Amino acid sequence: MTTTSDRPVSRRGLLTGSALATGGALTGAATLRLTADGPGAVQVPVAQVGGAVEPFHGARQAGVATEPQAHATFVAFTLKPGTDRAALGRLLRLLSDDAARLTRGRPALADTEPELGLLPARLTVTFGFGPGLYAAAGLGDRRPPSVAELPAFRIDRLQPRWSGGDLLLQICADDPLTVAHAQRVVIKDSRPFAAVRWVQQGFRRTAGAEPGRTQRNLFGQLDGTANPTPGAPTDAAVWVPDGPAWLRDSTTMVVRRISMNLETWDLLGRTDRELAVGRRLDTGAPLTGTAEHDEPDFAAIGPDGLTVIPDFSHLTRAHVTDDRQKILRRPYNYDGTPTADGHADSGLIFTSYQADVTRQFLPIQRRLAERDLLNEWTTPIGSAVFAIPPGCPDGGWIGQQLLG
Repeated sequence: MTTTSDRPVSRRGLLTGSALATGGALTGAATLRLTADGPGAVQVPVAQVGGAVEPFHGARQAGVATEPQAHATFVAFTLKPGTDRAALGRLLRLLSDDAARLTRGRPALADTEPELGLLPARLTVTFGFGPGLYAAAGLGDRRPPSVAELPAFRIDRLQPRWSGGDLLLQICADDPLTVAHAQRVVIKDSRPFAAVRWVQQGFRRTAGAEPGRTQRNLFGQLDGTANPTPGAPTDAAVWVPDGPAWLRDSTTMVVRRISMNLETWDLLGRTDRELAVGRRLDTGAPLTGTAEHDEPDFAAIGPDGLTVIPDFSHLTRAHVTDDRQKILRRPYNYDGTPTADGHADSGLIFTSYQADVTRQFLPIQRRLAERDLLNEWTTPIGSAVFAIPPGCPDGGWIGQQLLG
């Protein structure tokens, strides 16, 4: 007897919406990948890092609470005129099938380089919906109110080429070729519906290089020390706990491209750098402590009669005591081609996840824009906000609760 999982899924079927029930019928082990579909498939052993799998299906999307991978690309799209609710459904079904296959180490349908899809390397593909997607679908009443353009901050020097977007795909993996291939697949499959608005590529430490350590940015600063701890507080801070199906288990994402002036930062002595950050650069400990996660004492006075942690330090301005008001930072570094005179084109792709941008992200950002001393060496040049909708079960697709 032929079952649903035995029937071949065609690219055309996805585009026309006739294969809704087959998207989750893919299986594969973490250490073996299939080179092709069908009875002639060949099993190929792979290395431990290359074969590691992050599940695509689930109540919540992967790539948020997932342990950050070493490489990432963020691809924002502008929807083409005429891409309405029905067309969005076809696009998201196709992209969800691409992601479900690639994250399992199986080539996407009609993959022209199937060999490049065999190593998942903890690949995640996370979908984000911008305000324009809700408008195109005629579902503006379902857009979370905080998913909107951020207010202007005096420190911003935003450039259109790094800002906005109707649809975002965050692609992360521990192998850069895996990321590059997934990026190419989703861009090709999006062409009938959307045009690329911007692409930002970032990196962290190589997988396994510093297990359990907080990410460092290009200033040498530990970045993400104050993230909410896993468990109930993180759930309350990051995920929407209830509401209709299209809202429950969703979150919101802020993407800020922050240029770093490494040349002027290099002119500072170590003491001045640590005063600006409010933490020791080697351990990440607050200036009043000895370990990274020690609670800072903002009232402590030094021999000079001044507070040990300055009021203008990044730590002071970003500090949040209530776990429910915290944001989950998941940043990536970027390092472009230096200018002719050797100046770096470097910085941070700041990404944060929070249940509500207005309630959580904006108060922190206002304090930072007002008086954070790190503003002397950093400049936000890109900004965008997206809703991260709920995940999907086997056989489903991202956005089905909203559009279906």
